[in-house]
Amino acid sequence: MEPVRKLDRSVKGRGVIVTGAASGMGRATAHLFAQEGALVAVTDINQNGVEQVVSEIKQAGGEAVGWMLNVMDAAAITRVVGEIGARFGRIDILINNAGFGAFRRIDADGYDEVWAKALGGLLTAQQLMVRAALPWLRKSDAARIVNIASTEGLGATPGDSPYVVAKTGVIGLTRALAVDLGPEGITVNCICPGPIRTALTDPIPEQHKEIFAKRRTALKRYGYPEEVAHITFSLCLPAASYITGATIPVDGGLMIRNA
Repeated sequence: MEPVRKLDRSVKGRGVIVTGAASGMGRATAHLFAQEGALVAVTDINQNGVEQVVSEIKQAGGEAVGWMLNVMDAAAITRVVGEIGARFGRIDILINNAGFGAFRRIDADGYDEVWAKALGGLLTAQQLMVRAALPWLRKSDAARIVNIASTEGLGATPGDSPYVVAKTGVIGLTRALAVDLGPEGITVNCICPGPIRTALTDPIPEQHKEIFAKRRTALKRYGYPEEVAHITFSLCLPAASYITGATIPVDGGLMIRNA
């Protein structure tokens, strides 16, 4: 029998980019990678939030550098990713996490504007980030890309078509890039968070959260950003070398419920 292979489960010293890292799942993800010894690029459109998260990580003994980044700005993506690569000397992992709500009925005023923003910021931005980081990722011996979509990419909520289309596109982008980049050893996977306690769900009254979770999820509760972050982290380990093109719901069992 062949000996059991010992695979690397460390991200220490690896360069990681997290978009939308000033709050919620991005913040939790940035913290987790830093705790595990990675060099973390904290990027977000919220400059104050970026500075706060970088400060938190450094106080906890981790290594992080912050960049303000509007993922709707293609030129800014090229510039910032280049600066990150030059600063770290490497980019091994890209977490496409930046996001926002894009709710509008198709017959409502302003639908075209919401549609354009959703596709630009939630879908096009992810492929722009990948393309900017690719020269660096190709130099890594364990390059990983994780795109954050949503369970709205697996189903639909009324009045949510711009967001649903964008997140469905992220799943398709993930699969296509996994095929394109697989021969180079670069894995590309997708996470679909369900009801998570983030800024997007903060306006929902706690009582409504509880009712929804008990009615729709197997675990009967909302999830926490850290629970998503740990699945993201697992996909980025050097040992996670034979999983690519996967779409993983992190939703408390939302998508498996029939009633």
